[in-house]
Amino acid sequence: QILDQWFESEPLKATLATDAVIGAMASPHTPGSGYVLLHHVMGELEGQRGAWGYVAGGMGALSQAIACAAAARGAHIFAEKAVCHVLLGRDGQAQGVTLQDGTEVRSKLVLSNASPQITFLELIPQEQLPKDFVQQIQQVDTRSPVTKINVAVDRLPSFLAAPNARDGQPLPHHQCSIHLNCEGTHLLHQAFTEATHGHPSSRPMIELCIPSALDPGLAPRGCHVVSLFTQYTPSVLAGGRPWDEQARNAYADTVFDCIEAYAPGFKASVIGRDILTPPDLERIFGLPGGNIFHGGMSLDQLYFARPVPSYSGYRSPVPGLYLCGSGAHPGGGVMGAAGRNAARVALQDFRRL
Repeated sequence: QILDQWFESEPLKATLATDAVIGAMASPHTPGSGYVLLHHVMGELEGQRGAWGYVAGGMGALSQAIACAAAARGAHIFAEKAVCHVLLGRDGQAQGVTLQDGTEVRSKLVLSNASPQITFLELIPQEQLPKDFVQQIQQVDTRSPVTKINVAVDRLPSFLAAPNARDGQPLPHHQCSIHLNCEGTHLLHQAFTEATHGHPSSRPMIELCIPSALDPGLAPRGCHVVSLFTQYTPSVLAGGRPWDEQARNAYADTVFDCIEAYAPGFKASVIGRDILTPPDLERIFGLPGGNIFHGGMSLDQLYFARPVPSYSGYRSPVPGLYLCGSGAHPGGGVMGAAGRNAARVALQDFRRL
């Protein structure tokens, strides 16, 4: 409805509508999806409103930049050290964390960037939390439609709509997000409907990016890395079937067939692929249900209700324990707002200790 007020072109509306459903098990016709669109265009990059950008060196470089800034301020970073549980004092106050190898890291405050589900259902003894709070955390909608496919190719895709130059150098469209299967919003709705019945979309929504077109260091000379953000894939397939290797490859083949229709020769250029379905995203990255936002960005799970009502201010039922990840206000996206806000609240409390 919002897009209809501003635009007439159906392909343009459908392309913009992808940001209204990205990461969400929702259709452009789902009430509240307009907020998700707003969430993705409200920011800015270097003074350009609504703009997005690539991180030089890949997304890991952003983590390294944050780590370097923290270390310069005296932070100690323990990498590859899984947290077993949050240490609690007799008064129920958070006093640090225990690692899986038994090491205790003591602190006056604990900030968790893990999801609310991991933080409160796995790292805290349930008897230390109010029953209604535990129930609310368990009921957070974490459904995810996302399957991420990372691809290595030996040449740039050449699209029928904009063929490559003879020298094979990246063109302007190679340096942007490329949206496929988005000629009409009805296609997005159809893809969503198939997933609600337990079937991966037969014509999935595809957002294709080629970061190596701007950052050549990500791939060998002449080669490229292609990032495919695709929807819709249910966490559990129809009939309770698991996402085994056969199911993964079958879906990836469907995605590649779609790209081939827009860019003939794409499949022949592929030299490697990595397929991450919703269960894979949960297992590898700790994303509940594979949800990239730690929980749906629906209107009932935003603002004062994120992660649950009465606990939207980053504090938790456990004194000294704060939530600073995507499961807290204002939600997901590479912007750091939840972390910054949580840090301000934690500092206020720290000064009173």
